[in-house]
Amino acid sequence: MTAKILVVDDELPIERLICQQFRKKIRAKELEFVFAHNGVEALDKLQNNPQIDMVLTDINMPEMDGLTLLEKLKEIEPSLKTVVVSAYSDMANIRKAMNHDAFDFLTKPIDFQDLEVTINRTLGYVQELKETQRQFQQVQTRLIQKEKMSALGQLVAGVAHEINNPVGFIAGNLTHAQSYINDILNLLHLYQQHYPNPVSDIQEEIEQIDLDYLVEDLPQLISSMKVGVERINQISVSLRNFSRSDTSSKVLANIHEGIESTLLILRHRLKASAARPAIEVVKDYGDLPQVECYPGPLNQVFMNILANAIDALEEAMLKEKTERSPTIKICTEVLEGDFVEIRIADNGVGMTEDVQKQLFEPMFTTKATNKGTGLGLSISRQIMVEKHKGQLTCSSKLGWGTEFIIKMPIRQIKKV
Repeated sequence: MTAKILVVDDELPIERLICQQFRKKIRAKELEFVFAHNGVEALDKLQNNPQIDMVLTDINMPEMDGLTLLEKLKEIEPSLKTVVVSAYSDMANIRKAMNHDAFDFLTKPIDFQDLEVTINRTLGYVQELKETQRQFQQVQTRLIQKEKMSALGQLVAGVAHEINNPVGFIAGNLTHAQSYINDILNLLHLYQQHYPNPVSDIQEEIEQIDLDYLVEDLPQLISSMKVGVERINQISVSLRNFSRSDTSSKVLANIHEGIESTLLILRHRLKASAARPAIEVVKDYGDLPQVECYPGPLNQVFMNILANAIDALEEAMLKEKTERSPTIKICTEVLEGDFVEIRIADNGVGMTEDVQKQLFEPMFTTKATNKGTGLGLSISRQIMVEKHKGQLTCSSKLGWGTEFIIKMPIRQIKKV
């Protein structure tokens, strides 16, 4: 990775000398220098080059001197490290600069070996700071997502529990209702056999309510109600399966059940809308054994990937206005070496190489502010790598769609 240094000095020869001194590192793309000739120009360069790693600035310059620049940098980017340069006789200003949080200082005339050591030391500190910030952000992200998924798991499990009670009540009563209705219909048939010619009032009521239709439709009505109850029961089971929180230890689980539970929860998003046709889900499931895993977090990975695929397909339909059939394809298979692979692909808009490089970074998202947090894929990769000793990778081409590949061991290796 190239380190970028902003050099601020009104002496023009300094630019040539620095480029000459560090030409090998510049050619190897280890270092990149951006030059400005005063504080005002430096602030402008900083605005156009947000990835500056450190600043090397003279103190005595026209328009805006180094001390003023140092104050401005503290306001704009407090974490940016600055090394000040001035004549040895100007030690008072150097002291002021150090008191205003300059990272280090050099005296003129510049000793370029000393400059290289100072740059290396400063960049090393900056790299350590970035790594610490990255680790802190990862921990923070995990805590946020853990709390979020814990709340979601409790909500989903609670909803499933609340569904179970009324569904059980309805299912139990439907069985009795069907028995009662059968008894009543049998009794009605006996009446019709023994009293085929009812009085006029009863005959008029029979015609009014269309008794023949009711007798034929009532059993079918009860049967359709049973189907509805079974459907609700399936949803409840899927909710409980999705929200499983076996985080204390891994368990053997059916990967396909986890995928199916996730698809059921996302079913409303797969249906046709005014903006697009229904999203077709094509399944090519292999013969997978039960996999040792954390089912709850693994289902979370499926949820993140499938939700992103739906977003991509909706974006494709909105942008392109094409007649393409939006499709998600899910393939599973056993690989050599006791691994399973799950591939989830969409035929949406795809991604550029630059987007793919940043895809798993925390807080990175290409979605609108109210649609994406940038946490989903970062957390998904952590779940696969850290919890399951597996992999989560992505392959995409702009205009051709995206495929996520999950690879994980069937059994976890026990530590001796």
